[in-house]
Amino acid sequence: MIDLPPMTPPVKRSVSIDGHRTSVSLEEAFWKALGAQAAARGLTRAALIGQIDHARPPGIGLATALRLFVLAHA
Repeated sequence: MIDLPPMTPPVKRSVSIDGHRTSVSLEEAFWKALGAQAAARGLTRAALIGQIDHARPPGIGLATALRLFVLAHA
């Protein structure tokens, strides 16, 4: 049998990017990983999300970009 990590439904949180409020829905594991990545870089989670938002290509949603960032740094 396969071991699965704790699973939660996506949780919607509001973030401010360049003074603009937006909401993103991610599973708790992704929120925690983003927080850890932000701390490792000396940033707030919101600041890291802003950097990822600015770097993502057109046509890629913010939630997708955040998940792929976490996966790339896992």
